[in-house]
Amino acid sequence: MQSYEIPDWPYVYGQPSGVGKIRSVPEDFIVIENLAFEPSGSGEHTFLLIEKIGENTDYVARQLSRFANVRQRDVSYAGLKDRHAVTRQWFSVWLPGKEDPDWAAFATDSIKVLYTVRHARKLKRGVLSGNRFKLRIRDWQGDQAKTLQQLEAIKVGGIANYYGPQRFGNEGQNVNKALAMFQGKKVGREQRSLYLSAARSFLFNQVLACRIRQNQWDQALAGDTYLFDQSHSCFNSLLPDADVLRRLADHTIHPSGVLWGKGQSSVSADALALEQAVIDTYPDLAQGLVASGLELDRRALRVNVPDLHWQFIDANTLMLEFTLPAGSYATSVLREIIGDS
Repeated sequence: MQSYEIPDWPYVYGQPSGVGKIRSVPEDFIVIENLAFEPSGSGEHTFLLIEKIGENTDYVARQLSRFANVRQRDVSYAGLKDRHAVTRQWFSVWLPGKEDPDWAAFATDSIKVLYTVRHARKLKRGVLSGNRFKLRIRDWQGDQAKTLQQLEAIKVGGIANYYGPQRFGNEGQNVNKALAMFQGKKVGREQRSLYLSAARSFLFNQVLACRIRQNQWDQALAGDTYLFDQSHSCFNSLLPDADVLRRLADHTIHPSGVLWGKGQSSVSADALALEQAVIDTYPDLAQGLVASGLELDRRALRVNVPDLHWQFIDANTLMLEFTLPAGSYATSVLREIIGDS
């Protein structure tokens, strides 16, 4: 059976200039969710800002449903978060006509309720303006001058919007599990969603990698579809004019890559030819996604990191802070400067 390995996708700013240890302890990787709206203060849904350490999102959601004595589907969250981290994450619990339980009693050594507020609707997936990251890289060794140059370049130029390795499962095997599923292997509903996401993310990363190799990941191609910064709104341009080029340079728009599925592509000309050549290399994955009913979509090839801050607190410890829009990965920042030690 055909199988795929996750490649070492090309870098934007050269090879990583140092090595170091990430997540030596959960406190080295702090993630804080930023909601895209302000809860109203009234309604049937209780929103909870929860700090969790070393726990995955689904586990906390299951514990909330038991504690509040509600169905598991009545507990919602905006996005999955890393287990090996300290995360401040929003959940909602549907409590129609019910008083809130004593949320303080929900606390454990690894879970703490920081804040609660009511709202009229449940929390939906993806309704975040972004995530704030505070990272500590221990046992850092490398070329400090080059690392500082790369960090400056990332702050100005942004990063390639790769899906991170956590998208692909242990040793990247979710792509091959998707392939087995497309060939008839039965899987559960939750696993099906993970495998479909992995296959589609793999194809997107391959398209992005192709454009990086051609130095076109942040440049205009004839027929491109452009996404507005931190928005899903888009427009097409067969031949980029001065206004498109100016907005690309200003980072208010970004070229996009395909999230494969059924439907008519919005790109044309050179952009379509490049994407189709990549997709045609993986017909089993592409056909499987179409047969599974996924719709074509677009994702920005570039993401801005304008509030990136860094500090070497000693010769072997690097601290980073930055915000990314929802759906972008801190590992895509880290991979440009830090290799595995």
